[in-house]
Amino acid sequence: MPESLHQPNTVYLKDYQPPTYTIEKTYLDVAIHKGETFVDSTLNLVCRDSDAPRELALAGEQLELVSIAVDGEPLDKAQYRLEAGALVLLNPKLSFQLQTVVRIEPEKNSSLEGLYRSRTIYCTQCEAEGFRKITYYLDRPDVMSDFTTRISASKAECPLLLSNGNLLESGDLENGRHFALWHDPHKKPCYLFALVAGDLSVVEDSFVTASGRNVELKIFVEEKDLDKCAHAMNSLKSAMRWDEKVYGREYDLDIFMIVAVDDFNMGAMENKGLNIFNTSCVLAKPETTTDAGFQRVEGVVAHEYFHNWSGNRVTCRDWFQLSLKEGFTVYRDAEFSADMGSPTVKRVEDVTLLRTHQFAEDAGPMAHPIRPASYMEISNFYTLTVYEKGCEVVRMLANLLGPELFRKGTDLYFERHDGQAVTTEDFVQALADASDRDFSLFQNWYNQAGTPELTVTDHYDENSRQYTLTIKQFTPPTPECTDKQPFHIPVAMGLLGEAGELALNLEGNTPEDLPSDNTHMVLELTEAEQTFVFTNVPERPVPSLLRGFSAPVKLKYEYSRDDLVKLSLHDSDGFNRYEACQKLAMAVIDDALHAYTCDELEHFTPDARLLQVYRSLLLESELDQAMLAYMLILPSEGYIAEQQDVIDPIAIHEARRVVAAAIASALRSQFQRLAESFDPAQEYKPVARDIAARLIRNTALDYLMIKPSESNTNTCLAQLNQANNMTDELAALTALVNCDAPAVKALAEKQLEAFYQKWHHEPLVINSWLALQARNARPGGLERTKALLDHPAYDASNPNKIRSVIGVFSNANPVNFHGGTAQDSAAGYKFLADQVIALDRKNPQIAARLLTPLTRWRRYAESRGQAMYQELLRINETAGLSPDCSEIVTKSL
Repeated sequence: MPESLHQPNTVYLKDYQPPTYTIEKTYLDVAIHKGETFVDSTLNLVCRDSDAPRELALAGEQLELVSIAVDGEPLDKAQYRLEAGALVLLNPKLSFQLQTVVRIEPEKNSSLEGLYRSRTIYCTQCEAEGFRKITYYLDRPDVMSDFTTRISASKAECPLLLSNGNLLESGDLENGRHFALWHDPHKKPCYLFALVAGDLSVVEDSFVTASGRNVELKIFVEEKDLDKCAHAMNSLKSAMRWDEKVYGREYDLDIFMIVAVDDFNMGAMENKGLNIFNTSCVLAKPETTTDAGFQRVEGVVAHEYFHNWSGNRVTCRDWFQLSLKEGFTVYRDAEFSADMGSPTVKRVEDVTLLRTHQFAEDAGPMAHPIRPASYMEISNFYTLTVYEKGCEVVRMLANLLGPELFRKGTDLYFERHDGQAVTTEDFVQALADASDRDFSLFQNWYNQAGTPELTVTDHYDENSRQYTLTIKQFTPPTPECTDKQPFHIPVAMGLLGEAGELALNLEGNTPEDLPSDNTHMVLELTEAEQTFVFTNVPERPVPSLLRGFSAPVKLKYEYSRDDLVKLSLHDSDGFNRYEACQKLAMAVIDDALHAYTCDELEHFTPDARLLQVYRSLLLESELDQAMLAYMLILPSEGYIAEQQDVIDPIAIHEARRVVAAAIASALRSQFQRLAESFDPAQEYKPVARDIAARLIRNTALDYLMIKPSESNTNTCLAQLNQANNMTDELAALTALVNCDAPAVKALAEKQLEAFYQKWHHEPLVINSWLALQARNARPGGLERTKALLDHPAYDASNPNKIRSVIGVFSNANPVNFHGGTAQDSAAGYKFLADQVIALDRKNPQIAARLLTPLTRWRRYAESRGQAMYQELLRINETAGLSPDCSEIVTKSL
C-alpha cells in the first residue's frame, strides 16, 4: 500500500479522558447580517479537578476571532493563542466566564456543517463536529450545558427565528431587525444545538401527553409545500403515542418543531425540540410522493422523535458510542413501523438492506465494529454498521430477553442515566441488571467487526427418533482483528414435517423450559461449535433456521431445492418463507451464471420448481400481497454480487435478466391479470393493504414490460397517464424506460420529457426522475448520466441531486458503471473519481460517501480491480484532500 499523502490524526477509544472542564451555561447571541454573521458566545467554565491545566483548547474552525475576554476583561495575546482548529487559553482559572465574538460566513459554507444558508433560510447541522464552525467550544458529546440562544436578523428576510427549547422573549429592534430569545431547560451537548432563521410557513397541531400536558407541534416549510405536511404531522403524533405506550417515554418540552431543509447532508437531525429534516424525509402527498416515500417520512419522523430519549436525554459519552443512540433508535423506529404496517414485510425490507449493503461493508476495507476502536474522521462512521447492524444487536438483546424484561431493562437504562453521556456498556449493563442475565460474551458484538458465518449440519436417527443439529460459527478476518472470539448468537428455529410443524423437545430441557409455542424455539449459540439434540421427532424434518433473521449472520446449510419448495410454501415464519423463495431463486440464477460462463445462456431454461412455487404463491388467497411481491422479485444484482467470490457484474446482469424474462414468459397470464387490475378512480391511501396492492400490481407490470406485447405497452401507458398518485405513475414510467424493446425506446424518451415538463417545479419528484435515468441498465448509461449533470434540473451543490445521479449510477447501475459489455472499460471509475475530487473541495462528507464502489476493488477480476485501484491512487494524490476522503482511500489501497 502506498503511503498516503494526507495523514489525518487517528483518535483511539483507549485514549478517552473525561473533559477537564465542564460548561455549566452557554449563552449565544447570533446576529445574522447579509454576507456575514457574528456569534457572541458567553461560556461559564468550571474545572473538574482541583488543579487547573496549563492550557485549555477549545475547538474552532473557519472562525474569525473578533474579540476575547475572561470575566469581562479583554485578553492580550500572551494569554491565548490561535492554532489550526483551536483557540488555546493559557493558564486558565479553575472557574471563569469566557466571552468570544467571532465572524462567520454562512453563505459561503458549502460543507453544510455548522451554520449555513439553504435557499431561503439559515440553518445548522452540528452533529458530529459542526458546532466548532459556529463558535469556539468544547465540542465533544460529554460536555453538556444549559443553552440560552438569542438570534437577531432582518425581519423582512428572516421573519422566523428558531432555536432549541422554549421561546422566552421576542421583539423588534432598530433598522428593521428583530430578535428571539430561546432557552432549553435540559442540558445537552453542543451537537444537539440548532438554529433556523428565514422565511417559512407553518403547519400547526397539538398533542396531549399521557400526563395531560399540551404540546404544540409545528412543521415549518416553504409556503408551496404546506399541502405536503399532513402525513408527517400524523406520523409524529403516532410516534408520540407509541413511545408512551411501548416505552413509557413522554415528551418533555412545551413545543416540538420540525423544519424542512432542501440542502442537507443527512436524512434528518434530532436537535432538542427543533428537528431539522431533509425535505425528502418530511414532505409527502399522493401526487408527488411514492409509497416508499410515505413510509420513509413515517419512519424518519419517528426515528428523530424517539431520539428525544434515546440520544438526547441519554446521550453518547464519545463518538465511539454512536451506535448507543443510533442502533437503539433504529430498532425503536423499525418496531414502530412494523406496528404501523406489516411486521414481516418490514423485516424483509430491513434485512434486504442489511445483507446487500452492510454485509458488504463488513467484508470491505472500512469494516469496523459497531463501536469502533479508532477513527480518523468521525463523519465516516455514520455507517450501516453503526445504524443497521447496531439495530440488529439491540434486536438480539430484545429477543433474548422477551418483551417484559426488555422493557424493564430500558426503563432502568433511562432512569439510571437520564441527563448523562454514557457508553454501550452502560446500556447492556442496564438490561443485564434488570433481567439477571450475563451478557459479558454478548459484548463481542460491540467489539468485533465482521459477519459471522454459521455452518449447520444435521443427522436424523430413525431408530431413536433423535434429530441432531450441529452449528459452527466462524467470522472471517477484518482489518482490525484476524482472530475472532465466539459471538453470543440467538438462532430461532422450527422443524417442518410432511404434515406441518413438529413439536420441539430439546434434550436437557425441563418442562418449564418449554416455550408456550412448542413448534418454535430460540437456540443460544455461545461457543465455536455446539450440538443440539431433539427427541421424539417422528420423521426426518426440514429445519427452518434463523427465523425472523434472528441474528445478522450468514447461514450455510445444504438445503435441497425440494426443501426450499416446502419452506417457501409451508413455513409458519413469514420471513423464512421469503428467504426460502430467495434461496431457490438464487440457485436458479447460479444455474444461469454457469450457462453464461459456458456461453449457453441463450438456451437457458430455469428450474421448473421455481415457477411451481411462484404459481402456487399467486393462487394463495391469504398471503399478504406485499409479501407475495417480495417473494416474486428476484434477488438484486447487488445481493447476487455479494454471494460471489469474484464479482462479474456483466455476467450477473445477463443471468438475472434471462431468468426474469423466463419468469415473465411463463407467468404472463397471471401478471396480466394483476397489472390490469389498476383502477385510476381508487382513492389513494398510504395504508399497508393499499401499498401492498400497488406493489404486487407494479411488480407484475415490471415483468410484463421485459418483453411487452402491444397490449402490455398500452396498459403501462394507461397507468402512466391516468394514475392519481406518484407510486403508480413513476412505476409505469420506470417500466417503460427500463424496457429493451426497440419499439418502446422512443416512446420512453417522449414520456420522460413529458414527465419532466409536468413535474419540473417539484424538486423531490425530479430527484426520482434523475435517479430513474441514472439507474437505467440499457447500454450507454455513463453517457446518459454525464448528460444529466448538464441538465437544468441538476444542482452540483445539492446533496439530494448528487445522490440521485452520481450515487445511484455508481451504486445501483453496476452493468454500466463497470463498463457494460466492454469489460476493460474504466470510464465509469474515472467518472466517479472525477466527481469525488471535485466535490471534496466543497462538501467532503458527500464526497467520501460516494467512494464506496471503488473501495471494493479487490472483489473484482484483475482488469477491473486494477482500474479501480488506479482511480483510488489518483484521488489519494490530490492536493488538499479532506480527512473524510483520505481515511477511506488510505484504508482501501
